[in-house]
Amino acid sequence: MHRIVVLGAGTGGTLAANRLRRAFGETDASITVVDRDDRHVYQPGLLFVPFGLAHAEDLVRPRGHQIHKGIEYLVDPIDRVDIEASRVRLDDGRELPYDVLVVATGAVLAPEETEGLTGEGWMEKMFTFYDPQGAEALAERLRFFEQGRLVVDVVEMPIKCPVAPLEFCFLADWFFQQQGVRDKVEIAYVTPLDGAFTKPVSSRRLGGMLEERGIELVTEFNTGEVDGPGGKLVSYDDRQVGFDLAVVIPVHNGASYVTRSPGLGDPLGFIPTDEHTLQSTVSPRVFALGDAAGVPASKAGSVTHFEGEVLVENVRRFLAGEPLDASFDGHANCFIETGFSKAMMIDFNYDTEPLPGRFPSSVGLPLMKESHLNHLGKLLFQWFYWHTLLPGRDIPGVHSAMPSAGKDWRQAADEEVRT
Repeated sequence: MHRIVVLGAGTGGTLAANRLRRAFGETDASITVVDRDDRHVYQPGLLFVPFGLAHAEDLVRPRGHQIHKGIEYLVDPIDRVDIEASRVRLDDGRELPYDVLVVATGAVLAPEETEGLTGEGWMEKMFTFYDPQGAEALAERLRFFEQGRLVVDVVEMPIKCPVAPLEFCFLADWFFQQQGVRDKVEIAYVTPLDGAFTKPVSSRRLGGMLEERGIELVTEFNTGEVDGPGGKLVSYDDRQVGFDLAVVIPVHNGASYVTRSPGLGDPLGFIPTDEHTLQSTVSPRVFALGDAAGVPASKAGSVTHFEGEVLVENVRRFLAGEPLDASFDGHANCFIETGFSKAMMIDFNYDTEPLPGRFPSSVGLPLMKESHLNHLGKLLFQWFYWHTLLPGRDIPGVHSAMPSAGKDWRQAADEEVRT
């Protein structure tokens, strides 16, 4: 019987384990999932908490309840991985031998790595909404914020869900209009990128949307220090951005056990991974998906879902001694909440910019366009997350490869000529 160990019971680990159980049954493979705690957070919902549109406690469920019968689930921190001996050592001393290891321990917030961020003013005038505690504390602060300068700052890339800070800006614009104080609140978006987003076409579109809403865009700002008492961000090249309230997306690293495991990860704790097969480049027995994987795709839940299909097939092929499937194309799609019960959707991959059109076909959701239908799609996704994505079920008409149907490919040709 093959021994498969999955590290992490978040989005990637849960859907991968459930898909693997379906692929192998209970007689051909033993599957063990390990995580440090039993709290599974629906992270996309954290965006809504600061604005009173969701409650953090409603976004959390036990991890074990999402894992199928026949999968062993262990709650214990991971000490390290020995890739030479093909063993995982847990904090309590247990060792788990494996034939295949799936790393899905995500990305970890590291606010302490930015000078001053967790010092005076932390959770008083500097917050993050990327964890439940920060989102709830920020909700309380926003209730009484009626004038001043709100700055949304991305300290460093990569981050989980790269569009979430932009969504926060759009929702803040809506929120303060609803409160009747928008004319008294300045909003600025500060990013280390040279535009509003990582892809040039959507970056221009999103940058234009910020401008339309009177939101300042500060680019190529690499935050080196957050001065809480002085109310300012300081970049490594000594530029400064003042604030009365700072919403900071902190540095993201891989899980700490990765750096304790010789040869397993890169200096940031992510797993060097083949971007098409999802097999690690450090050991053929190791695969990675989700935020833990060092691939040039967005660290977003949709990417993890699409990766899961290819990863499970490649685990099967590896154990059968067959050539791996190199078909993962970096497919990502995101709903971008824009306020006033509207959202925009983008769909792209490694090689293709977000394009206008429809997803997943010509009769689907509108792309690169704000609509109420997309807003409903974003809200409905929470149900799909718990009942379809995590259980490892397929969504009809949605596959790992980016669909070409429904897109306006004339724009792609125009952009190619332009560049």
